[in-house]
Amino acid sequence: MLYGRDSELAVLGKLLDTVRSGGSGALVLRGEPGIGKTALLEHAGDAGLRVLRAAGVESEAELPFAGLHLLLHPVLDRLDGVPAVQAEALRGALGLVAAGAPDRFLVGLAVLSLLSELADAGPLLAVVDDAQWLDRASADALLFAARRLGAEPVGMLFAARTDGFPAPGVPELPLRGLDPSAAAALLALHAADLDAGARYRLLAEAVGNPLALIELPAVATSGGGVLPDRLRDAFQAQVRTLPESVRTLLEVAAAEDTGELGVLLRAAGKLGAGSAELDAAVRAGLVTADAMVSFRHPLVRAAVWHGTPPGRRIAVHDALAAALDRPVDADRRAWHLASATTGADERVAAELERTAAWAGERAGHAAAAAAYERAAQLSAEPAAELRRLTLAAEAAAEAGDLDQSDVLAARAERCGPGDAVLAARLTAVRAAADFWRGALPSAHERLLRGAARVTTTDQHLALSMLVEALHVGWYAGERELSESVARLRSALVPDDPLTPLARLLIHAATPVVGSADGGDGIDWAAPGAMIAAARAAANEPGAAVLIAGLGLILGQEAVTIEVAEEQVALARRQGRVGWLPQALFYLACGWQFAGWQAEGAAAAEEGLAIARDIDQRQWIDRLGEPLAYRSAVTGDEEECRRITDEALARVAGRDPAWQVPWVYAAHGLLELGHGRAESALTWLAPLAEGRARFHIPAIRSTPDLVEAAVRAGRPDAAAEAFTQFQRWAAHARQPWIDAVVLRCLALLGPDEAAGESYLAALSAYRRLNRPFDEARTALLYGEWLRRARRRSEARTYLSAALDGFERLGAAPWAARTRTELGAARLTPQELQIVRLAAAGLSNKDIATQLFLSARTVGYHLYKAYPKLGVASRAELADLNLKNP
Repeated sequence: MLYGRDSELAVLGKLLDTVRSGGSGALVLRGEPGIGKTALLEHAGDAGLRVLRAAGVESEAELPFAGLHLLLHPVLDRLDGVPAVQAEALRGALGLVAAGAPDRFLVGLAVLSLLSELADAGPLLAVVDDAQWLDRASADALLFAARRLGAEPVGMLFAARTDGFPAPGVPELPLRGLDPSAAAALLALHAADLDAGARYRLLAEAVGNPLALIELPAVATSGGGVLPDRLRDAFQAQVRTLPESVRTLLEVAAAEDTGELGVLLRAAGKLGAGSAELDAAVRAGLVTADAMVSFRHPLVRAAVWHGTPPGRRIAVHDALAAALDRPVDADRRAWHLASATTGADERVAAELERTAAWAGERAGHAAAAAAYERAAQLSAEPAAELRRLTLAAEAAAEAGDLDQSDVLAARAERCGPGDAVLAARLTAVRAAADFWRGALPSAHERLLRGAARVTTTDQHLALSMLVEALHVGWYAGERELSESVARLRSALVPDDPLTPLARLLIHAATPVVGSADGGDGIDWAAPGAMIAAARAAANEPGAAVLIAGLGLILGQEAVTIEVAEEQVALARRQGRVGWLPQALFYLACGWQFAGWQAEGAAAAEEGLAIARDIDQRQWIDRLGEPLAYRSAVTGDEEECRRITDEALARVAGRDPAWQVPWVYAAHGLLELGHGRAESALTWLAPLAEGRARFHIPAIRSTPDLVEAAVRAGRPDAAAEAFTQFQRWAAHARQPWIDAVVLRCLALLGPDEAAGESYLAALSAYRRLNRPFDEARTALLYGEWLRRARRRSEARTYLSAALDGFERLGAAPWAARTRTELGAARLTPQELQIVRLAAAGLSNKDIATQLFLSARTVGYHLYKAYPKLGVASRAELADLNLKNP
């Protein structure tokens, strides 16, 4: 019976009922030690569902996928029902087969598929206790599966302490102490003979903690101290009453993380304990033993190990290392050897290094980093320590722990002068940490310095670092970008696979830095040239995705879409889940800038869901961009503001126009679509200033700035930005950009020349499949024709614009076009009267101004309403009836 847990049992019952009825769910039970997490898990496990169980073990935290292996080993024979690429990844991660490094999130997908396969035979519950002690790789895989449960009859329950196992995206149930009546009832059940004074003292000390209420009555209590420590002291007091040989067996069990009976007895035997001592420990109620040995509660294990003297711990680790003599136990053996070693030992360091390399091959990068770091501590020579710390820093970076990677790299640099290539690799690690912290000048300087170290010894490494320096320089500022271009141009190596990409980067930066293009003889305006560069650098990590981004910079969305689609398909085929958010971001942006907002939003929403599942925060942030553009085009003001407000909050205190220029571009487009030119200009103007002006959103929003400035009666506000846009157009040499230039010239130039420019732009768009730009140009031309009183021609173009906007779901633009189309159907006098009425004048006032009768004014308004699609005078104020 569980006392005082009615509300918690109701939550668990709801989840279990959902699973029984064919649905799914996941939940984290969170609370302090002894608060009842394990009891609730046991209750759920006895609810009649098929159950898989595991528990995190503190000493296993550095062994990749150890927790996952414990959970799944009874059902690994069902892996044949999982898609082959996923099954191979899971087998490789668990060390069952030799395989290349799998995407760590593909392992999570394999877990999801395996659980789904098992659920075909009936509802399934996966239960993980002490999740705060899961190794990082297991935790990532299990949480990925938990967040993506869908139609499977699968439940996942985790129990974790308050200070571990972050589980974003998974619901949590916090556990607190029992209320006074439930606490009193539980205490009475386990200690009925306590006198009133002792009962009062225990209730006060336990503060509703169930384990304390059960265990503390058995020992003398003095009050004070942290409750977990008090509980541990109580368990230690129980252990101290046992014979020394039994304590020895418990010490070995506390350090042995698998619970395997054979391993435990072999190791304990080396220290003079055996099966008789195991029986005594079972009789004492401290452990259970079948095929596996388990402590009654994690705090019992902690109490035993905490009470083990340091010298005794070394002997226990040494005995366990000797007992773990199978090849499959190499990881555990290496860690026990390391724990038993107090000084430099190259033999043990080498074993740990092999363990680290194997962990990295299975995508256990966090475990690899820990093993390399400990191997460095055990190294006998400074050169070996430097090399292993470098590997540890790189592994930590691969795991996404950039703070730890920076700390390890700094330690390695303090080892003294070493190999130039190692020094450059360390510099690259520290530069990556600087970049993601926003310290761009430091990141840029480190990359240039690192590249200089290996210019003659490793030209490929130097070139790759300079490519990254140019990437960083694009965000850092013109000085850094100019320096990167100069250094990269001097470091080109003819036969290096990165050289085409480097040349393309130099070409892309040319309009910004104002230098010569380099005379490489490549026509980068031809899409085939960029695709060829992507093919040449196919084996270079991140190169293809970088070229997808360059397609946006150079106005070649078709290249961006083609390369990004290939990367998405490759990631799906290889199960590289971690690649997908970045590839889907560029795919979404390609569709977005080409004017196909629905396609862009679909890619962005998928990428955002995956990025949230795997906690890729940088892509969670950036994938807001295409979604904000989509909501701006469709006129969803609430959604656009929600996305952009979140982005602005994340960069509070920094220059937002530079950090998140897309926020300004999206808001400007939103306001422009609703006909609010002044507000649009307020949002767009900052993008034409400072270092924000050569970022993609700033360049791409220049036509919006031109239209807003003209409509607001301040065309000069867009003059400088449009000049820069024209330079970009001349450099990019893309027909769609030339058409946009023509549209802007029609807005900014003399009115008598506008018609020819609009027609030329529309003629180009008919061959370009850019529906949003084409519809906007048709709207502007229709407005121009209507002002020139060529109403019949205006209706033709306005009708085409309306059709385009409606097909794209661009609601505010369609509304603007309908208003303009209605105005094109009005006679000149009707239009004049409607404008005055929209300004708030009465029929009598209008009649006075136009020298008409009020009755005639009313007649003209009555005729105008159906043409404008309104039913009353009050609706006129919402129409945009002013001349641009």
